[in-house]
Amino acid sequence: MTVDIVWRTLPLSIKEVSLARVLRCGQTFRWKNMNNVWRFTTKDKIVLLRQDDTKIEYGCGGVINDQSGTLASSDAVLDAVLAFVTDYFNLAVKLEELYEEWGAVEKKYVKNSEMASFSFFPGIRMLRQDPWETVVLFICLSNNNVKRISKMCDSLCDEFGDFVCDFEGMPYHNFPGPEKLCDPSVEGRLRELGFGYRAKYIQQTAAMFMSPEYPDITLESLAALREESYDTAHEYLLQLVGVGPKVADCICLMALDKHDVVPVDTHVLQIAVRDYKFKKPKIMNAKSYHEVRVHLQNLFGEYAGWAQLVMFAADLVDLNNGVNQVDGAKIKHEVAVSEESEVQVSKSGKRTIVAKQTVKRIKVEA
Repeated sequence: MTVDIVWRTLPLSIKEVSLARVLRCGQTFRWKNMNNVWRFTTKDKIVLLRQDDTKIEYGCGGVINDQSGTLASSDAVLDAVLAFVTDYFNLAVKLEELYEEWGAVEKKYVKNSEMASFSFFPGIRMLRQDPWETVVLFICLSNNNVKRISKMCDSLCDEFGDFVCDFEGMPYHNFPGPEKLCDPSVEGRLRELGFGYRAKYIQQTAAMFMSPEYPDITLESLAALREESYDTAHEYLLQLVGVGPKVADCICLMALDKHDVVPVDTHVLQIAVRDYKFKKPKIMNAKSYHEVRVHLQNLFGEYAGWAQLVMFAADLVDLNNGVNQVDGAKIKHEVAVSEESEVQVSKSGKRTIVAKQTVKRIKVEA
């Protein structure tokens, strides 16, 4: 099937959203960049995006069950793409204004201008992702890295997702719902695909969403958490297999509109200690986790989770991920590298650490 791409223009400064940074900073794992066009599969279509300094252009690479390829250029489909982009990128939030507020806070604490996250890394905003997809992908996050999670995500969609269409000679599949992942046989196949111990978590969590034994755990109730308090959403998420406090915070922030939530790992802790005068705790437990989060919330306010994302991305050193590169050049920046730990909470409330933490410091030179 051949699709004639029709591009529409959305005037938008790269300071409001930088696709190259937002889509590579570890909050989403399914976007692909080919020939300077970003592509992403929703439930029923392939969304295409490209960008320069003043605008984003958007189009559609194909629609499910459209054998002729004509729907991709229709006004209705392009309107749907725009609606998706507006919602997914949280475009109602004016990022430049937030950067000014955050930058003023940063200047009070960070005296070395080379370490100024909000000056050198514009356009990084929080996405508003599908809650179910975010649950699954962040179950995969524990003790993992962006490159590997992206590969796992591709395997998950190719193996279990519905075929949407071919585009430029490649098949595209959507993200599988819990009905595709709930069968006990799924665990074995996921292990074959390299998911390791996470295979069990994904299958069992999917089964919870499909089981009458858990009438309150449904896709509808998960989405409805956007309207609930942080405490309610967090408590709900901790019921799911493989979801501990930090992963629950990531889901709250990245899918459930809890913009002030700051997920804390050793990396975020080091930023708080290094740059924002937080006293390093002797041990990282539930109390110190809460104290780090509150400290950063008090500094950065209603959108503290967004600010934390910028600081995290500015420190990111995975050069294959490309965040700290502009036009192919590495930006000189001191960074911290950490292997994340995950705290698992049993139904009785017992907390256990399932991965060790390590931190080291390096320099990336221009």
